Parts: sequence; structure tokens; C-alpha cells
Amino acid sequence: MDTHAFAVVRAILAEGSFQKAAQRLNCSQSTVTFQVRRLENELSLPLFERVGRRMVLSRAGQDLLPHMETISQAMQTIREYGSGHSAPSGELRLAIAESLLAYRLAPLIARFAEQAPDVRLEIHSRNCHEIRDGILAGHYDMGIYYDVGGHPHTLELAELGQTHGTVVASPALPPHMRDLSTPHQRKELIFITSEARSVYRERMEAHLRARDIRLRQTVELWNLEAIKQCVARSQAISFLPRFAVARELSDGTLVELPAALSHAPVRCICVRHRNRRPGAAERLFRQLLLDEDIFSPKIR
Repeated sequence: MDTHAFAVVRAILAEGSFQKAAQRLNCSQSTVTFQVRRLENELSLPLFERVGRRMVLSRAGQDLLPHMETISQAMQTIREYGSGHSAPSGELRLAIAESLLAYRLAPLIARFAEQAPDVRLEIHSRNCHEIRDGILAGHYDMGIYYDVGGHPHTLELAELGQTHGTVVASPALPPHMRDLSTPHQRKELIFITSEARSVYRERMEAHLRARDIRLRQTVELWNLEAIKQCVARSQAISFLPRFAVARELSDGTLVELPAALSHAPVRCICVRHRNRRPGAAERLFRQLLLDEDIFSPKIR
């Protein structure tokens, strides 16, 4: 069995098609097709099926993926040992919450790239629930995100620090529109937020439900910079990580609205699967992450 086919399977899973996987791997589509078909023939099982325009793992593929990952990790360990424990190489797949990736981890990623130039670093910006589930399924080597719970004992968690969210609005928002504490209100405000399962969106909506405060509309924007720009220019609010709006609060582009939910901290965690043996690249990144204490005191 050619273990290179496992990398092809991961590429198809990430890109959603044989053609895009071929572009990612810098090879022809026929090579990708041949690798998959040969592996399927060896296993006597179909690994992929088409859902809409995307290729997704079949049930057999889902069941076998963790075993492919285990074999790939073992082969990587053998290669590293055979090279005399030289600099990390191979591939490292990370999944990181958008706000942490955009506002906290860029310098660390640059340092890792300098120290591990032979590592192919693959970073996915995902929802926290998706990251947790992706690590369980073997899609990612490590996840860095906000603690949303639901972690079985097979996942290993390391706390990186805590942050707080803050409710922000335009400085032009009238004073009578800024009260988000008094119960039983109906406000002509727009709540601009990200995807439905965002930890910050979930907390804000729970706060409003508990106080029976109804807003005029909820608008989804899956980009933090776009959310901030829209809030600053309209009668709208959002609930975002404090570190993500520090600059706007400082220069007066946005103002903070008092709300009880701002006092509850959000825990930031690094998560990996216990059953996977970490390679040299993963160990290095994790060490940088824990040693450099990037979340404190920057996150307050």
C-alpha cells in the first residue's frame, strides 16, 4: 500500500474535488484519480462519493480516515528518526478560530515558519465547533479556539488564557438606544454578527433572551473587519473579543456598551487528539504556543 495516497485523500477532502486536489498537490488530475482508484481497489471499498459539487468521504472513508492518519504519523516519525532528528519537515494541519488567527497568532506563525522552513503549514479558519469535530475526525493535527465544551476524553486540552467580549456600537448611537440591561425592551437595533455557532454570538443571544430584549434584525457577516466597519456606520451593535476591537475603542471609531455578559471570560484552548503521536513540527508549534504566552497579558 502506497502511503502517498493518504496525502491525496486529505487533499481531496480539503478541496472538495479531484481537480482542485491536483492543483494543491502540483500534479495532474489523472495522477490523483489513479492514486484513489488504486487505494480503493486494494481496500475493495469506495472512499469517496459526490454530494452536490463536492467529493466527500463515504462511510467507509470516514471510518478508515483515522487509521490512515495513524499510519501517516508513524511514517513521519520513522522519517524524522532516520534523518538524525534534523529540523522538522512534512505537513502540519492547524485549525484556528478567525479572531485568534487574525489578531493574535500571526507573529507566532511567522516565527514557526522561520524555525521550520521545510514544513508545509496548512491553516484553516473555522468555527470552534467545527474545529473540535475536525480534530476528532482526524482532519487537523491541532486546534486553537475558544472552549465550546463537548470535548471527550480522547482530546487533550491545554489552556492558553482567557479573554472577554465586549458589546460595541457606533459613537453616534443615541443614549436611549444603548441600554442592553433593562428587561422587556423592543429596540430598533441591528445585531451584526458572524455564523450561527460562534461562541460570541451564542452568548449575546442568550443574554438578550434572558432579558426579553428584542432587536429589529440580525445580520450575518462572516468577517470581523466587515462587522466592525458596518457597526461603526449604522444603528447596530455587535459582541466581539475585546482584543479584536482594541484599536477602534482607542481611536473612538467604536464605543463600548455596558452589558453583564462582558464580565464572563472566554477560555482559549489548544486541542489535539490523544491517540495521535505528534510529529516534530507539531511539537515545535505547540512549544512556541505555550512558551511565548501570547495570550497574556495581551488578552484582558
